[in-house]
Amino acid sequence: MTAASPLVPPLILAAPHPAALTAARRAAERGGNAVDAALAAAAALTVVYPHQCSLGGDLIALVHAPGGSVRAVVSAGAAAQAVDVEALRAADRRMPAQGPQTVTVPGVVAGWTALADAHGTPGALAAALRDAAELAEGGATVSAGLARAMRERAPQIAADHGLTALLTGPAGVPLVEGDPLSQPQLAAVLRTLADDPSSFYRGSVADALADGLRRAGSPLTVSDLAAHQAEDSEPLTLDVAGTRWWTAPPPSQGASLLAVLETAASAAKLPEPERTGVLAARCQDASAARDLLLGDPLGPSPVDLDGLLRPAPLAGARPPEPSFRPAGDTVAITAVDASGLAVSLIQSVYQTFGSGICDPETGIVLHNRGSAFSLLPGHPALIGPGLRPPHTLCPVLGRSAELLLAAGCQGGRAQPQILAQTVPELMDPAADPTAVLDRPRWVIGARDIGHETQTLLAEPGSVPAGAFPSVVPVVVTPGRTDLAGHTQAVRLSADGRLDGASDPRADGGTILEGNPL
Repeated sequence: MTAASPLVPPLILAAPHPAALTAARRAAERGGNAVDAALAAAAALTVVYPHQCSLGGDLIALVHAPGGSVRAVVSAGAAAQAVDVEALRAADRRMPAQGPQTVTVPGVVAGWTALADAHGTPGALAAALRDAAELAEGGATVSAGLARAMRERAPQIAADHGLTALLTGPAGVPLVEGDPLSQPQLAAVLRTLADDPSSFYRGSVADALADGLRRAGSPLTVSDLAAHQAEDSEPLTLDVAGTRWWTAPPPSQGASLLAVLETAASAAKLPEPERTGVLAARCQDASAARDLLLGDPLGPSPVDLDGLLRPAPLAGARPPEPSFRPAGDTVAITAVDASGLAVSLIQSVYQTFGSGICDPETGIVLHNRGSAFSLLPGHPALIGPGLRPPHTLCPVLGRSAELLLAAGCQGGRAQPQILAQTVPELMDPAADPTAVLDRPRWVIGARDIGHETQTLLAEPGSVPAGAFPSVVPVVVTPGRTDLAGHTQAVRLSADGRLDGASDPRADGGTILEGNPL
């Protein structure tokens, strides 16, 4: 444990990259709380993980206040007011997977500000943004994960001037693992935001970003940016097996997570392989319901929340299939301190390198959340002016008489499946979080996990023989796979003990900071 002021309460944080842990430690050493540390980690990740998150992405978070109340911060950006739905339909029956038409208003910065204003220490966010600016100016290097993403997306990078400038060296040679990742334009933006975060939506950063979006072919304007606000929402809840669970409301897929958590609790005492079979079937039902029913509650078509929470069994019907695989997806950060302040924060550019566009003037990689919209008339996720797309981001909090848990994961559409295999056991105070996250897992999907038809993708040892109906093929991976998610989890026990773990499939870890009160 790092030495700190006696006035600093203990906190624990889990994140997927060492730079995020360093940033969180700095925030804690300055006297920050769990939210301050999480925001510092989040800012650092936008520098070192441009393939997974950036200032040009979205954010959804849950916060447990020391008094026990829980709120959701949903900072998911909307489509442009000038979006041309008929032109999109004329081009294809589905939304494009990437490109300028998939860029919605980025919500990350507004989400950070909302969290800082409601729960942070004065000045902590500004300090974190200045730390991130230093990292962008010369302190970051190319991680193994970023290097893999660059190899996999080399044609996409070559097609975009901004990404090419970001990810190639002085001689025009692509960067490799360990190379310096210098981002002077992003550093300048981060310093501007440290002085005035609102400038991202109404100010110099907004003006520069809107110009870049226009040049890239996006219909987003300064007016669209100025209209964005993070939403402070009532979370969804589920009480089961002595635990209260909280997830974010639509357009998050939090309802799908509650649906499978309820089944996980009811199936907990079943023998294997029946238990795994029941849970896997419920995960498939919940995924199908989400694809049919999830959208923006602010849209013209109501969201069937009851249908999401209680998905109808597929009973052999073919579930809807996504049009592409949203690889890369997400970073999750979780933190809790001794006061009972806990946060699960998830931010993302959605697909690897998002829309495939990096604005050269600001160095901001722009997400492709708009690709999740539907073009089908009457669908709850139908794209429209000022509407938000359905979201995979799915933070979760759990509380029992013995324990407070904050958890989240990478994993795209499979996030509810991944969390349902981990968080119920994490609510046992005797469980070792490292061992729980180390255990093999499975996910069900189609194109979203790299298969043309519905498939159960299983890490070795995760699925007992006969656990799933034979009509769905089971493919066993050679070893751990990123598709099984990168889960981050931290806990506060009733006796004041802090513990947690970072998924071994990721590059991060945990920090424990502060002195006993």
